[in-house]
Amino acid sequence: MDPRITLVTLGVTDLDESIRFYRDGLGFPMRDRDEDSDVAFFELDGTWLSLYPRELLAEDATVSADGSGFAGVTLAHNVETQSAVDTLLDEAQAAGGRLVKHAQEASWGGYSGYFADPDGHLWEVAYPPLSGE
Repeated sequence: MDPRITLVTLGVTDLDESIRFYRDGLGFPMRDRDEDSDVAFFELDGTWLSLYPRELLAEDATVSADGSGFAGVTLAHNVETQSAVDTLLDEAQAAGGRLVKHAQEASWGGYSGYFADPDGHLWEVAYPPLSGE
């Protein structure tokens, strides 16, 4: 297997709401889609994000759609500065996301915080000072 991820699919409860959050709120570039389509695709830098109804995604994987709490997965977005972390967390909240963890100095030496999308999928926004700035 080549070590790469080409697509991340999030199971969502309200596809239209999630499209508005990612496309209109966060500015993700959405691929054209038929209005009655059950899926939305966003072409990101290096991978794709898709949104698909939670029930249908669970059915496709042959697992139960029931569940709550931490799913054991987070998505991450790295930015160039600490202030960009704060700005993006504010943008996510303005778009309808929920602040989960205020940005703060991280134990690994960076600066990060978390937000949840309308379905509770967790995103970490981080400034990793990899070059020692």
